[in-house]
Amino acid sequence: MSAATGRRLVLVRHGRTSWNALPRIQGQQDSPLDDVGQAQARAVAPLVAELKPVLLWTSDLSRARHTAEAIAEVTGLTPVCDPRLREFGLGSYEGLTHTELAERDPEGFQRFLRGEWDGIPGAEAPADVARRHAHALRDLAAALAPGETGVAVSHGSATRVGLVSFLGWPLQVARDLVPLGNCARVLLVERGDGGWSLASYNL
Repeated sequence: MSAATGRRLVLVRHGRTSWNALPRIQGQQDSPLDDVGQAQARAVAPLVAELKPVLLWTSDLSRARHTAEAIAEVTGLTPVCDPRLREFGLGSYEGLTHTELAERDPEGFQRFLRGEWDGIPGAEAPADVARRHAHALRDLAAALAPGETGVAVSHGSATRVGLVSFLGWPLQVARDLVPLGNCARVLLVERGDGGWSLASYNL
């Protein structure tokens, strides 16, 4: 399989929200894009369009959907919502600012910063998030013909664990990846042997 016939996946994190700016822990709380986030979405859209995607999937949370809608305006694609692309459900941590969590549970806050999210009360297990997100990526890839490109608009932490799982890497590798910036992109490319490679990260 040549580079021209290999499929490609572009993973895009949503634009900034007011909760990102604080920072406040979002999880699956449905906070919308702020003015900066809307500008980021408009700026990334033509960069994604240059890759000539044929499919555009998105988390159903509004910050991802609105980012996908900006991409849709440039590409002419219709976004397809897939809840498997949602961010981690972070249980009792959702809605807290970093300062509030640090004051309430200093040790828990340090574990949170390290990405050690097993054991957060009411939260999804990282392995479960990785599994659902990777399944969505596999389905998106399977819907592409040779040489085609698909886009998945999602969230920072879910994308990290999902792409690691998709590539068959140990889940702990996700902690070694720097956090994705708002509207940053990841490019996965299909190799000649049918496997996938990480071609770029946090663009």
